[in-house]
Amino acid sequence: MSRLLSLLFALVGTGLLVGIAAAISYGNIAAVWLCSIGSIAFIGYGFSLKAKLRRKKETPSE
Repeated sequence: MSRLLSLLFALVGTGLLVGIAAAISYGNIAAVWLCSIGSIAFIGYGFSLKAKLRRKKETPSE
């Protein structure tokens, strides 16, 4: 995974976690749930993309 793509995933993931904290402080339960689900999905997608790119890099091209 390139550094720029890693930075993008880190910033967006952190932004979603900050969104959860802000939603908790404002007492908005719907926003907490939305940011939580979005955060889990986005971070999970980042891990799966990283694994996919690593497998592609290790497999020799024919």
